[in-house]
Amino acid sequence: MSTPWKTGILTLSDKGARGEREDLSGRTIRDLLSPGPFAVEAYAVIPDEYDEIVATLVRWVDDRGLDLVLTTGGTGVGPRDVTPEATRAVLHREVPGIAEAMRWVSLQKTPHAVISRAVAGIRGTCLVVNLPGSPKAVRENLEAVLPALPHALEKIHGDPSDCAAGPA
Repeated sequence: MSTPWKTGILTLSDKGARGEREDLSGRTIRDLLSPGPFAVEAYAVIPDEYDEIVATLVRWVDDRGLDLVLTTGGTGVGPRDVTPEATRAVLHREVPGIAEAMRWVSLQKTPHAVISRAVAGIRGTCLVVNLPGSPKAVRENLEAVLPALPHALEKIHGDPSDCAAGPA
């Protein structure tokens, strides 16, 4: 697959969707992706509504053909935090190592990392990754996994080369 990878940034925020809060987390994601092999082709701020999250993810992946969708928000334990459930509903396969790596990095900074319910996985040939809602946590989490994302996308798209990159 040739780059750039078609990317979507989906912010889940009731206040953001009502225009009561600026989307600093979505901006942080965009800043971290540039420069790089990612082209942001979809962006939205929607409320923390399960059905709307599911519909947006399906539309972006199935209809728009995105390669990568990064969500921000709704990964905690609050009553409105439904991003992981909505994401799981559309995934064909989970990639737990991505979420595990993000929680591990966060745990180095705060004990609250253990309550993150973020998930990551594959729908078709698209990788979907849930990021936290705060700009600081977005930066820490995305920086932890960003170096692995191009390789993951190549594999998802069928790259047959060996993954091992080093002496045997």
